[in-house]
This record gives sequence, C-alpha cells and structure tokens, in this order.
Amino acid sequence: MSSAVRSFLRDDDLSPAEQSHVLDRAAALKAAPYDHKPLAGPRTVATIYDKPTLRTQSSFAAGIAELGGFPMLVDGALAGIGVRESVADVARVLGRQAGVIVWRTFAQVKLDQMAAYAGVPVVNALTDEFHPCQLLADLLTIREHKGTLAGLTVAFLGDAACNMGNSWALAGVTAGMHVRFGAPEGYVPDTEVLARADEIGKATGGSVELHTDASSAVADADVLVTDTWVSMGKEDEAAARTAVFSPYSLTTALVSRAKPDAIVLHCLPAYRGKEIDAEVLDGPQSVVWDEAENRRHAQKAILAFLAEQSGISAPSAELVEAHGTSR
Repeated sequence: MSSAVRSFLRDDDLSPAEQSHVLDRAAALKAAPYDHKPLAGPRTVATIYDKPTLRTQSSFAAGIAELGGFPMLVDGALAGIGVRESVADVARVLGRQAGVIVWRTFAQVKLDQMAAYAGVPVVNALTDEFHPCQLLADLLTIREHKGTLAGLTVAFLGDAACNMGNSWALAGVTAGMHVRFGAPEGYVPDTEVLARADEIGKATGGSVELHTDASSAVADADVLVTDTWVSMGKEDEAAARTAVFSPYSLTTALVSRAKPDAIVLHCLPAYRGKEIDAEVLDGPQSVVWDEAENRRHAQKAILAFLAEQSGISAPSAELVEAHGTSR
C-alpha cells in the first residue's frame, strides 16, 4: 500500500476538483453498478455503527458488495472502542484486518484518532460534527435534477448548529454553491467551519449567508434542505427545540417563496408536521427518495477514490469515460 493513505473525515478533505471527480464517478457507478469492482478479492471493509442507522448501514453494505468487497460488521458496543480498548489500539487491529474502515460515531476526535493509527483509509459515516457522505449523496441528487451545482442557491432551514449544517457549509461552497442558513441566533455552523467555507469560497465562487428569517433564506432558492430538530443524543431537549425551531418548519407556504422548480431534500428520518410538512416531503418537489438511494452510489464513489489514492486498487478512469456523467 502507498504510504500516502487518504481518508474522508470531513467534507473539505476533497478539493473542488476531487469532489467533482467523485461525483462523476458516482454517476458512472449508478449507471453501471456492477461494472467496477476495485474491492474484488473480496477486500474487507470494516463497518462500525455506534449510532442508530438505516440508510448508512444498508447503503454501505450494498455498495461495498457491489464493488466486489466484503462489508464486515464490527459491533461497536462489543468492541468497546475507547472503553475496553483505546481507539488507537482498535485502529491498529482493524487496519490489519480490513482495507478500509467506515465508522459512524459521536466525537470527531475519535474518528481522527482512528485515521491516525489505522494505516488504511477511514471514512466518516457520521459524527456529531460532520456528515460528509450524506453531502456527497445530496450533491449527486441535485446534479441529477439540476444538471449543475455551481451558482445554485441552497437554503438550509432549522438547526444549522449540527453535523449537516457544518457539512453543507463546506461541501456546498466547495461545489461553488451559495448556501443560506435560515436558523435562530446561536444555531449556526461552527465558527471555524464558517471561516474555512469563506476561504474555500474565494476560490470556487461559492458563499455562505446566515439568515434569522426563514422567508428571506428561501427566497428564490433552487434547493431547499431541512433536517430533524432533535438530533441523536438531544432527545431530552425535544420540547424546547420544537418551540425554538417551529418558525423554520419547511411548509408549503415557504416552498412557494423559492423558485417554482426548486427541489426539496431531507436526509431522513423525517418527522412530518414538525421540521417539514407532509405535503412537502411527499409532494412533487421532494427528491428525498432519490437522495436516500444516492447514498449507495456516492459512498461507492468515495470508497473507490480512496482505494485508488491509497494504492489499494488501480485507477479506472475508463469507467467515467465509458458511462459519462450527469453534468
């Protein structure tokens, strides 16, 4: 294996050109899901889930298999990562059993430790700070429906002080998009993340804006995004959060303020009647089921990219060339 191991721990681990390449690869893999098997052998991918999961576990398991690999499920509770054994020791063990490690966990610092000691690529399947695989799926979905990303305006409503808010700030600007957050004061992406997004935007033409008024955030937007108000681990704050975020619910009235052809995204699970109206989630502008499916294709693309970059498999640019892209 190459000594230059690449991991995907946060959205800005990909340059703008690399992000575009991974999205091209995702589109090609979606068009021909069984034609490219960089994990043939099969190479083992260790998958660890410390948080509740449906889309993440199912999409990684299916995607790894389609790439010719074997998804080895590691029970995080039984392993006692960081309790029974240190993260560093677990990383050293798994790095000798698997070609890639995928981890859905709580603290970003633990994921960073895993990457520092594993010796193989590590993929962030969600932490409290970032959700970069979801953003690749979101961007792929938008490209499919809009044909492009650069220059589009995205409005994210609700709690922006979360992993999805941080990831939208970074990934959206990396793609050259204009990301507006409609959120109450104090519920915005991390200060360091906003500074990094501003830095990236100077090169890509993308931007981030903070709005406390939901109506102004969605005005003439191309894409509308929301997420649950009660993230995992904050269930005891449900009543208080509902009171704070109710004005930011993605209602049919708010959708009407966006462009007529605006599309609606939600990373799921969704709570109809809270952060989003049932008529919006299940309506004609919603692309949430495409978005959920695209987790598989986007994650296959990042796994293939990291495998190539880290010397696990040979490059296969011919896949993209043969099947084109969805640009």
